[in-house]
Amino acid sequence: MSWASRHIETLKRGETVRFWPRGHSMSPKVKSGQLCTVEPANPSTLGVGDIVLCKVRGAQYLHLIKAVQGSRFQIGNNKGRINGWITANSIFGLLIRVDD
Repeated sequence: MSWASRHIETLKRGETVRFWPRGHSMSPKVKSGQLCTVEPANPSTLGVGDIVLCKVRGAQYLHLIKAVQGSRFQIGNNKGRINGWITANSIFGLLIRVDD
């Protein structure tokens, strides 16, 4: 079980989650330890610049949608790294609020 597994299961039930992610890959949009509120994602409304809770090649991320190509989404961090392409089935939540 990875850091976000419990949150992903809650999002799959249609519930909003709150958590404090660690790391600096999304700074300054999301700083390490800030309280993040994530709601279940509606893939049809997602676009470039949205921050999503997703899974790419088995790893869980709270990262940016960098590009959309048909039904695929390119995921990456805020430092220029690209994690890869995924489908909507691998996107579980949309970041809607960040608090200190």
